[in-house]
Amino acid sequence: MTKSELAERLSQAQKLPKGRAGLLLDTIFDCLLQALSRDERIEIRGFGSFETRHYRARKGRNPRTGASVQVKPKRLPFFKVGKELRDRIGDGLRATRELPAAAPAAPTAPLVATSANKS
Repeated sequence: MTKSELAERLSQAQKLPKGRAGLLLDTIFDCLLQALSRDERIEIRGFGSFETRHYRARKGRNPRTGASVQVKPKRLPFFKVGKELRDRIGDGLRATRELPAAAPAAPTAPLVATSANKS
């Protein structure tokens, strides 16, 4: 689902003009971005939490050349899924992703050892 599709659904569910729904989403995402840039933790009960994780500088290896390289320290966003969302997605996958059982394979003739196979 894209941001515009999300705005469309929000527009339909809340009977808002599409432009207003898009502006509302932009405001929410801007608030999340600002909080994460200040290293604040964001918790949305039943959905999950966002936080920033700090990674130290380290020595890495270029997989193509094998040369040792210095990796700069970095700060990345991290999302941890909430229990309720995890349970709902897990239950939904079991209900919607069930596949029909595979037909049993045709029986094969048993292998017979010959003098050429004995060693």
